[in-house]
Amino acid sequence: MTSFIIDAHRNRKLHPDWAHEPDCAFCRILRGEIPSNLVYEDEEVIVILDILPLRRGHTLVIPKAHVSRLSELPPDLAGALGKVVSKVAYALTQALENSALNVVCNQEYAQAVPHVHYHIIPAPKFGGPVQVSETTDEAVPGQTSSHRQMHQKEFQLRNELDEDEAKVLLEEIRSRL
Repeated sequence: MTSFIIDAHRNRKLHPDWAHEPDCAFCRILRGEIPSNLVYEDEEVIVILDILPLRRGHTLVIPKAHVSRLSELPPDLAGALGKVVSKVAYALTQALENSALNVVCNQEYAQAVPHVHYHIIPAPKFGGPVQVSETTDEAVPGQTSSHRQMHQKEFQLRNELDEDEAKVLLEEIRSRL
């Protein structure tokens, strides 16, 4: 019985959602054409270190299926990614002794590789010898910053949500859920 089932699936074409794109860097990594620093792997997801890290420990959580946009990600694969993001985030915070981090997933805008992936980026450790300049976004040696100072700077750059705009936006989003 088992051999009959196996024979029925031989030479079967993959579903288009699970096809790999020939030029996609992540698909090439999955095929073994490009080396990577593998952090974790299971049946649906791989995790690698970013080759151009923003900070030490910057990792990428990538589905093995090629899906270009987060908005097109099947729910079961989204769930698998979420579980791995949480698992790796925990391990990363323990390994770096820094519980602060950012988790980011871009879609088209600022997405260097058109294949869904999450960045797990450890936050900077505050009180050290380097601070980012407000005017140039560059590191300024010899200056220190605290969590409070950084949060104050970020807060000052934010604008309050307009209540009328929020109502319109809520209706537009909810009508599509």
